[in-house]
Amino acid sequence: LVSAATAGCAESGASDPSDTNDDSGMFEAALSNSEQIAFNFFVSKGLTKIQSAGVIGNLMQESSVNPAAVEFGGGPGRGIAQWSVGGRWDTSHNDNLTSYASARGLSRGALNTQLNFIWFELTTFSGYGLSQLRAATTITSAVAAFQDKYEICGTCDSSHRITFAQQALA
Repeated sequence: LVSAATAGCAESGASDPSDTNDDSGMFEAALSNSEQIAFNFFVSKGLTKIQSAGVIGNLMQESSVNPAAVEFGGGPGRGIAQWSVGGRWDTSHNDNLTSYASARGLSRGALNTQLNFIWFELTTFSGYGLSQLRAATTITSAVAAFQDKYEICGTCDSSHRITFAQQALA
């Protein structure tokens, strides 16, 4: 269970980036609708394209940006950011997706709700690294800021997150 939780893997049909053609001209077409929506969401919030790509690279690793994703093996991770059941998914005081959605009359399973919850967390709680993310000027630094401060993923597999972020940026 620990290895699945720290790897950030979800049963969502995520593909192995080593299986994709590395032709950057193919990247944009390879983004799912959810990935494109998420990228545009963060750009609309004022993040640069590089910073937004860093976020999306992380979310692609975590869940393939699938709001219905459940952590591999049935672990506690749920949603696009793999928030933990018993934590930020449903019970953390003043900081959980379930309460956030309920207070606004939204579905916690909706992509837009989950994107807005990420933004809420980033802008409400300084420990989630928005200042580090905003300071990022490279894909690598944007991925690291989000994985280290927001995802807090332990064994993060940064190389895949960076590859996904490059795909999102392209």
